[in-house]
Amino acid sequence: MLGATSWAEQPAPAATPSNEVTLGTGTLLTGIPGEGDLTEAELKLWLAKPENHAELKIKLPLGLDAASANVFIPEDNPMTRAKIELGRQLYFDPRLSSDSTVSCASCHDPDQGYAANTQFGVGVRQQEGGRNSPVSYNRIVSKAQFWDGRAATLEEQAVGPIANPIEMGNTHSGCVECLSGIAGYKLQFDAIFEDGLNIDNVGKAIASFERAIVTGPAPYDYYAPLVRFEETFADDLEYLDEEPELKKQYDALKKAVAEHPMSESAKRGMKLTFGKANCTACHAGGNFTDEQYHNLGVGMAAEKPDLGRFEVSKDEKDRGAFKTPTMRNVAASPPYMHDGSQKTLEEVVEWYDRGGHPNPWLSDKVKPLKLTEQEKADLVAFMVEGLTGDFPPILQTRFPE
Repeated sequence: MLGATSWAEQPAPAATPSNEVTLGTGTLLTGIPGEGDLTEAELKLWLAKPENHAELKIKLPLGLDAASANVFIPEDNPMTRAKIELGRQLYFDPRLSSDSTVSCASCHDPDQGYAANTQFGVGVRQQEGGRNSPVSYNRIVSKAQFWDGRAATLEEQAVGPIANPIEMGNTHSGCVECLSGIAGYKLQFDAIFEDGLNIDNVGKAIASFERAIVTGPAPYDYYAPLVRFEETFADDLEYLDEEPELKKQYDALKKAVAEHPMSESAKRGMKLTFGKANCTACHAGGNFTDEQYHNLGVGMAAEKPDLGRFEVSKDEKDRGAFKTPTMRNVAASPPYMHDGSQKTLEEVVEWYDRGGHPNPWLSDKVKPLKLTEQEKADLVAFMVEGLTGDFPPILQTRFPE
């Protein structure tokens, strides 16, 4: 046709995102492109794209991928881009609280290591809770949530604080009523969930978003494979020139370590973590946690100590026991322990070194370590240098108008 643009001159269609996604990278958490409040027009365009509703095939990044067997995504809540984006909006939106002052991010702030740098969580009307805010990353490899594991799933955990009078101070019905009055939210819930907007789907959206928050590779994740290689081929390293494939692998491992260095102190700390300090008795696996509950004696000297897991299980052995947190990116989220009583990692190491606080329910894994001052410093160096990876890029603004 005269004047028509030829096929070769047509603009190339935008690439359709793959359903296979490695968490911790890319634009999964960076929001719908644009500035200012999300308009209905923008949301309709976003929701009209089939790829945003396709179930994602999730991979974990280097390091955390060692915990892939622990990935838990409920069958009734598959992860999709549209659901993750809706969860992102809800996570940062203070309108979920009774007075529009507190969001999930108030206690689980990306700028504070996805926790809060206060001893206790602070909710509506500046009310303080009784426990330190746990981190909200790497939850995809964890089932039970909270320090005491009282929430069986991340979905259940996500809606708990909404109705907690000290935290967000709302009710579930009040939250749903508020969101129903925001056209952009109702539009998304109707498009993403068969049964639309209800509190269970609020939890599913937030949980999907939180499962996408993972820590990227840390220097340890590059150094450990090199150590294993050198141990495996200890007698053959000088002959690697005769084995081109092994030599290529060895050179690649050394290059990765050079690009993600650890100090000699941190390297010593790594050996201590797996050896004399026995940290991995509890901080085990790819996420450096056994996901179990242990009494370390923290807070047990109080007149009325927090009994932790016991209040959920009613099992005598669980008195004063709390869930093992991940050591990954731990340097980003002081203070520490369930009661926020230890302000620095140095204090944490001192606590473990002296064997915690004796009480009838003290974990048999907690024993005096008799570390030297240098060994204590090395352990801290490993946590700070060796176990800190990048968080995924994330947008903390842009909500429905």
